[in-house]
Amino acid sequence: MSVVVTEDVRRRAEVYEGDEICQEKLKEMLKEICLPNGLLPLKDIHECGYHRDNGFFWLKQNKSYTHKFHKLGKQVSYAPEVTGYAQKGKITKITGVKSKQLMIWITVSDIYVDDPSTDKITFQVPTGQSKQYPISAFHIEEDTKEI
Repeated sequence: MSVVVTEDVRRRAEVYEGDEICQEKLKEMLKEICLPNGLLPLKDIHECGYHRDNGFFWLKQNKSYTHKFHKLGKQVSYAPEVTGYAQKGKITKITGVKSKQLMIWITVSDIYVDDPSTDKITFQVPTGQSKQYPISAFHIEEDTKEI
């Protein structure tokens, strides 16, 4: 169940509108919490917010988006609204994210890196089961343009 983004929550958070700035702020947040920059590859984000005091964030995109992580051969679906709590090395209570396993969609509840030296990121479902993948599968090379 997603957390409702009330006016009170909005007042206490950094809020941005527009895909370009939201993509930038999303990557900044992921870097700040030491998670790979391609972990949440949303499209057409029209609003995002981040409450630094408690780590709560939200991302609102125009419609659901299904992304295939080619390095893994896995599909992940992102709802029009994705919420969660960002902390160093993890995102907890995430909503709006499902992974396709065999022929069914499984809700993801937590994403974390226990030990960065292992190059493994763990995805956990509400029942407590989890699966690990290489962190590098969720990393997107940044454009390095010389000025």
